[in-house]
Amino acid sequence: MVRLAPYARFPWPIRWLLRVVTVVLVLALVLAGVVTWTVRRSFPQVDGEIRLPGLAANVSVLRDRYGVPQIYADTSADLFKAQGYVHAQDRFWEMDFRRKTTAGRLSELFGSSTLDIDKVVRTLGWRRTSEKEIELLDPEARTALEDYAAGVNAWMEQNQGFAARSLEYGVLALTNRSYDPEPWTPADSLSWLKALAWDLRSNMGEEIERAIDASALPLERVEELFPGYPFDRHQPIVTRGAVRDGKFSQDADEKRATGAPAQPAAPLATRPVTGSATEQERASDSSLSGAPATEALARVAKVLDAVPNLLGTSGADRAGIGSNSWVVSGAHTESGKPLLANDPHLGPRMPSIWYQAGLHCRTRGPACPYDVSGYTFSGVPGVIIGHNHKIAWGFTNLGPDVTDLYVERVQDDRYEVKGSWVPLQTRVEQIKVAGGKTIELTVRSTAHGPIISEVLGNAREAVPGAAAKLGKLDKDMAVALRWTALDPGRTGDSIFMLNRAENWEQFRAAAAKFEAPAQNLIYADLEGNIGYQAPGKIPVRSDGDGTWPAAGWTGAQEWTGYIPFEQLPYVYNPPEGFIVTANNAAIRPDYGPFLTSDWSYGYRSQRIVDRITQAVGAGKITADTMRDIQMDSRNGLAEVLVPHLLRIGGGDTRLLKGWDFTQTRDSAPAAYYNAIWRHLLKRTFDDDLPESVRPGGGDRWFEIVAKLLDEPDSPWWDDTRTERVTESRDDILAAAIKDAGADLRERLGDDSDAWRWGDLHTLELTNETFGTSGIGPVEWLFNRGPLHLAGGKDAVDATGWDSDMGYEVVWVPSMRMVVDLADLDRSRWINLTGASGHAFHSNYDDQAELWADGRMTPWPFTEQGVRREAVDTLTLTP
Repeated sequence: MVRLAPYARFPWPIRWLLRVVTVVLVLALVLAGVVTWTVRRSFPQVDGEIRLPGLAANVSVLRDRYGVPQIYADTSADLFKAQGYVHAQDRFWEMDFRRKTTAGRLSELFGSSTLDIDKVVRTLGWRRTSEKEIELLDPEARTALEDYAAGVNAWMEQNQGFAARSLEYGVLALTNRSYDPEPWTPADSLSWLKALAWDLRSNMGEEIERAIDASALPLERVEELFPGYPFDRHQPIVTRGAVRDGKFSQDADEKRATGAPAQPAAPLATRPVTGSATEQERASDSSLSGAPATEALARVAKVLDAVPNLLGTSGADRAGIGSNSWVVSGAHTESGKPLLANDPHLGPRMPSIWYQAGLHCRTRGPACPYDVSGYTFSGVPGVIIGHNHKIAWGFTNLGPDVTDLYVERVQDDRYEVKGSWVPLQTRVEQIKVAGGKTIELTVRSTAHGPIISEVLGNAREAVPGAAAKLGKLDKDMAVALRWTALDPGRTGDSIFMLNRAENWEQFRAAAAKFEAPAQNLIYADLEGNIGYQAPGKIPVRSDGDGTWPAAGWTGAQEWTGYIPFEQLPYVYNPPEGFIVTANNAAIRPDYGPFLTSDWSYGYRSQRIVDRITQAVGAGKITADTMRDIQMDSRNGLAEVLVPHLLRIGGGDTRLLKGWDFTQTRDSAPAAYYNAIWRHLLKRTFDDDLPESVRPGGGDRWFEIVAKLLDEPDSPWWDDTRTERVTESRDDILAAAIKDAGADLRERLGDDSDAWRWGDLHTLELTNETFGTSGIGPVEWLFNRGPLHLAGGKDAVDATGWDSDMGYEVVWVPSMRMVVDLADLDRSRWINLTGASGHAFHSNYDDQAELWADGRMTPWPFTEQGVRREAVDTLTLTP
C-alpha cells in the first residue's frame, strides 16, 4: 500500500502553500520556544533548596498562590539576608533601576535620553546624603542593611548574565550589552527613602504655583486660588489638645497654647526688605518682582517635571495626591478589638511599588526579635506598613512645609547675602553615558542648598566654560532649594524600630526617628488601644511660613531649627473611638507651632468620618465595613454643583436627576458629571492662568468653585478671550454642559444612557522603564490593562485624574489593607499588580483585576495560617 505524503492529495499550488505555512509555523514555534525559555529562565525558584552562603541555619520561604513570601529564620542576620535574596529573585531589575535613578546614574543604562534626569538628581544629591546617613544609624540598622545587601549579592552571584536576571536586561542588551550591575550596598537601600521623601515633599508645587500665578494675576486673585482649610465643615485629624509648657498635651486647652503660629509671608513681589539703605534701594529693583525671578521659578518647574516621580505622578497635577488611613477601637467593632485600614495613594506602576512579605523569627528573642508582615519596598529591608505580633500601623502623608525655595542674586561665582557677595559652593559630578562621552556637571550651592533653577536649559550654569560662548551677565536670578531630606537623618532606624515595637511607647519612639518624609502614623494594638502620631523633621522659620518663595539675599525667612518631637500632635484612645487621616489638617492652626497651610481640604477624611459614624449608628463595624468604606466613590462637590446644573438644564442634564453622587464604573451620570467638571474648569480658568498651573481638578478646586457658585458675576467667570462680552456664572455653566455632551459623544457614542464612567476612567498599568519606550512590541511585553475603574479624585476610592489632561487614571490606592486585631489571620490585603517583577510570570499582574473590583486576598500571619495558604516552600541553606 502506497502512503501519500500529507499534502499529496492537494493540487500543486496548494501543496506549495501548505508547505510554506508549515515551515513558518515551525519557525514561529521554535522562536516562541526560545522566547519562552529566555523569559522563564529568570523566573525564581520557589521550592526545593538553594544555597545562600553566610546563613547560620536553614531559612524557610513559604509562598501562597499570589507568590507572597513569608520568611522564617532563627536569627535577624539570616532573616534579612533571606529578604534581600527573595526581593532580588522577584524584583532585581526594579531594584537596580531604582538605585540608578536615586544615584543619578540612569544614563549608564539608557544613554543620553536620561541625562536630564541624572543632572537633576545629582544636583539634589540624594545619594550623597544617603551615604552620610549610614554612620548615623544604630548598629542594629546598619547590620540589617549589610545583611540585606549580602543576600542581594548572593543572588546576583548565582544569576549571571542578562537572561538569568530578567527580561528587561535582555531588552537592554539590544542597545547596551556592556552594562553589568555592581554589588548592592546599604546606601542603595537608603537612597530609595530619598525618592520616597521627594515624592511626598509637601507644598513645593503650590509654592511655585503661587509665584507663577502672581506673574499673571493680582495678588488678591492669587489668594482666591488658595482658600483656607474648611475647619467648620471638615474636622482635622486631632480634634483637641495644644502645646503647653513646651510639650503637646491632648488634654490641653487650645486657648492656652504656647508658641504662636507663624504669620503668612508676603509674596516675593511685595515683601519688604529690611537692612541697610543700600538693601532697601535694591528692594525696589524691578528684578525682584519682574521677569528674572519669574523665569527662574519657571525653570524650577521644568526641573521638577524632569525628576522621575517614582511614587507619585509625572507631568500631572499632584495637588491632593495622598492616602487614606483610619483606625476604629473595639468599642465600635463586632469583635471588640480594633480594626485598622490603610490605602496609600501613589502613582500606578508595573510592577507595583509595594512588595508584600512576612519576616518571622522562629523564636522571638534578643537574637531575633522580628515577627512582622506587611508591605515592603524592594531594595529596602524590613516592613514599611503592616503589623507585627503586637501592633499594627499605617501611613498617610502629613504634608508639612519641609521645602523652601530661595530666589538668589547670583553674579558669576558669587551670590549676595545681606549686601555682601560670598562664593558659591561648587562640586563637579561625572555622569557616565552609555554609548557617549562622560559629562561633567558643575553643581552650585548657596547656604540654603543646591541651585536647581539652572540645571536644565542654561548651559552657562550647567556646563563649565560655556560662559565664554554665551557672554557674561552682570546679575542673574537663581533658585536654591532648602529641604529637610537633604540633611542626613535617621529614618532608616525608624523602620526597624517600628517592626519591633510592642506598645504605644515603643511605637512613638520609632516615630520620633521617622524624619523624612513626615507621615501621619496611625496605631492599634492587641490590647485594644488606638493612637495617632505626627512625626517628622519640620523647620522653624525666623519669619514667614514658607508659602511663597523667599528673597534669599535678605537673610529673612531662615530656618532656625526644627519643631521638637514633643510638640508634634498626637492622640491616644480618643473618646470618639476612631481616628481618621486622609491628608487633612492634622490639627487646628492655633495649637502651637506652624506645620503648613497647604493641607488637602478634607473631602476624603470627612466622608470617612461620616461613614464610620453612620456604621456605628447602624451596628458594630466589621472588616467588611472597613473595605466598603475604602471603595466609597461619592463625589464631594457634586451635591453643591449638580443643583446649579439642573437649574441651567439642557444637554443631557436629565442624567443627573436623582443621581446619588457615587462614581461607579458603570454610571452614566458619573461620566457626564465629570465631563462637565472638566470643561467647567477649562472654561473658567484657562483664560486667566498660565498653562503650567491650570487646574487638575482636586479638592482645592472643589473649594474654589463652590465659593464662586455663590458669586455669579465674579471676574473668574468672564472669558477674557471673548471681545466685548462679559460672561457670567450661568453662561459658563451652560457652555460646560454643551462641551461635555459633545466630548462624550465623540468618545463614547450618541447614546447617553450607555455612557459609562469606567469607559473614560481607565488605568494602563505601565512598566516604569520600557513601558513608555514608544516601541509597540516592547510595550506589549511589559504593560498590562486597561482596567476600567470607579472612584475619582478626592473620593475615598481615590483614583486620581488630571482634568487638564483627560479622564485617565494617573494615581491610585497603590494597595489596600484591613488589619483585624481580634484575629490577625482574618486580616485582608491587596496589591495593585502582583508580587513578581517578571513579565509573563503568573504573579506579575494576578492581583490587578481583584484590586480593580475592590476585592482583597487572605493575609495569614500565624505559622498555622501561613502554611494553610502556602503552595510553595523554598529552603535556603548555609
